Amino acid sequence: MSKQLCKDRVVVVTGAGRGLGREYALEFARQGAKVVVNDLGGRGDGGPGSATGPALEVVAEIEAMGGQAIANADDVADWKGAKRMIDAAIHSFDGLDVLVNNAGILRDRTLVNMDEEDWDAVIRVHMRGTFAPSRHAAAYWREESKAGRQRVARIINTSSSSGLYCNAGQSNYGAAKAGIAALSVIASRELDRYGVTVNAIYPTAMSRLTEDIFASPKWQAIRNEAPGFDPLDPSNVAPLVAWLGSEASSGITGRVFGARGGRITVAEGWHAGPRIEKTGRWTVEELGDLIPDLVKQAAPNALTTGEIPATEGVPA
Repeated sequence: MSKQLCKDRVVVVTGAGRGLGREYALEFARQGAKVVVNDLGGRGDGGPGSATGPALEVVAEIEAMGGQAIANADDVADWKGAKRMIDAAIHSFDGLDVLVNNAGILRDRTLVNMDEEDWDAVIRVHMRGTFAPSRHAAAYWREESKAGRQRVARIINTSSSSGLYCNAGQSNYGAAKAGIAALSVIASRELDRYGVTVNAIYPTAMSRLTEDIFASPKWQAIRNEAPGFDPLDPSNVAPLVAWLGSEASSGITGRVFGARGGRITVAEGWHAGPRIEKTGRWTVEELGDLIPDLVKQAAPNALTTGEIPATEGVPA
């Protein structure tokens, strides 16, 4: 049997009752971690209702393989609930080493069809549901560091190509996921002093949130390219997440990784491009003459695949 990379590490995975989160929890358990399986058991759109069944089923799977796990059904976007979840790990397993923020919902609409509730619900679950657990975990790690018990801690957040590369019809979800990518980089710079690394992933995988998208002929063709291997199987993403949660990933922080099938990509964020400059204030007339040419010098925005479109003067 190969060495367990996360032996005795304590891991919290949110939204771990199904899909990607379930695969993360199972992989951490296979790697020897003690896992808090958080899942509210709600609907994919965040509507009314909850159930403890999915989280308990994952706990049962982990225990059946000889691992240790507990279920938690707190709402990650609730301030007190998020703290209860973090405290559950600390009290049940005598500490916390890894937080994987994975919980999410979808309410896709074009901007002109989106209402206030659609916006608020998605921003709440993704943004607040990443911030609140991270805040409580970071406070614990800060106190441990001050007490001379600094842990080799990890936060792994979940962004999306919809946020990084801007998919139409998902302004609420995309805004949240872009925000999470920025939060991850900022937090990595703030928490380094406490022994914490912070990274994010943007996975491409089948789940109940994406099954309608991946039902298209295009995606079905992609799934059939390599017989016997489904590039959209969520278990493909789990090894990257487990590795990022291990002590082996020390020194890797503030990065956003794409994962689909056997492909792993390091996303490159916003950076300053071509510019114009003069001493003094520009007039609107001057800018009218210069801005169009300035934009032509800049690389175009990435396609929804993350690739830069081929244009004259810009490498493909």
